[in-house]
Amino acid sequence: MTIKVGIIGATGHTGEELISVLLNHPEVRIAKLYNTSNEPQIISDVFPKFKNRIDQVCKKPDFNEISRECDLVFLALPHTVSMEYIPKLLKMGKRVIDLSADYRLKNIAVYEKYYKVAHKDKDNLKAAVYGLPEIYHAKIKSAKLVANPGCYPTCAILSLAPLVALNLIDLDSIIIDAKSGVSGAGKKIAKEFLFGEVYQDFKAYKVNVHQHIPEINQVLSKIAVKKINVTFVPHLLPIERGILETIYVKKADSFKLKAKNLISIYKKFYKNEPFVRVKAEGEFPRIKDVVETNFCDIGIKEEGDKVIIVSAIDNLLKGASGQAVQNMNIMYKLPENMGLA
Repeated sequence: MTIKVGIIGATGHTGEELISVLLNHPEVRIAKLYNTSNEPQIISDVFPKFKNRIDQVCKKPDFNEISRECDLVFLALPHTVSMEYIPKLLKMGKRVIDLSADYRLKNIAVYEKYYKVAHKDKDNLKAAVYGLPEIYHAKIKSAKLVANPGCYPTCAILSLAPLVALNLIDLDSIIIDAKSGVSGAGKKIAKEFLFGEVYQDFKAYKVNVHQHIPEINQVLSKIAVKKINVTFVPHLLPIERGILETIYVKKADSFKLKAKNLISIYKKFYKNEPFVRVKAEGEFPRIKDVVETNFCDIGIKEEGDKVIIVSAIDNLLKGASGQAVQNMNIMYKLPENMGLA
């Protein structure tokens, strides 16, 4: 099998990571690269590390060309842009993995509240599958459109899913203290992300109003079969990449009856998941453990009536492009870790 892949948005951070991963994937040929600029760019001029590996011209999307030459298309575009392209791609019968937020939130009013634009593709929104493999593997296999999860939600949901699924915690008590490197903001030029602004600094931002909150709430609520509203505070770290989250929850009354060893519970819950690593008792992940990998590392500690979960991912890989390739592997019935291990 050779999967002919196109990437729209190839010149951004997640586009660069997709190219890096897919160049080493034995069952993929990168057929076409596209940008949203009016000016064509040779991709190896944008990213010199690709010189003599891939020197394609990256240009505005050509749908006739995509129809002829691509089986699957990744969209590595800013939020609110993907829905301009996806209806055409699906009509052509292409499988699509969207790395933006445009197809993650099922409640259109919530999407419009957090992303400040009207949603233009309500029909395909209904059919989109949320691409968190550890939770939605079966649905991803047959999906035509996968909504790749956000980076913060990936880390938070994987950290909390076993506790929520087994009804071990007070669902109203969830507090997520999250920290991310600056690449999580994409390539946009803004004063707050300049080197001189982030260097030797550390700050909270979008305190409990971040656009990833409804995404976390949506998935955890489905797992719990009960409405959940988390408290979520993100922070900007003075590093390029990586996320570390420390999550605090209170035990439910049923905890003592059901939970004998939390680490064993997590290991059992994720026993068939190649990219979740549960730490031994007393050990907790660091960002250095996961950068440049597709792993989510999780450490757990009981403290009286509380549980503390510490987790880490690379926001550009497990939080974006690596997870997108993991989803592609599932869609094409390939080993989940192909090209990623």
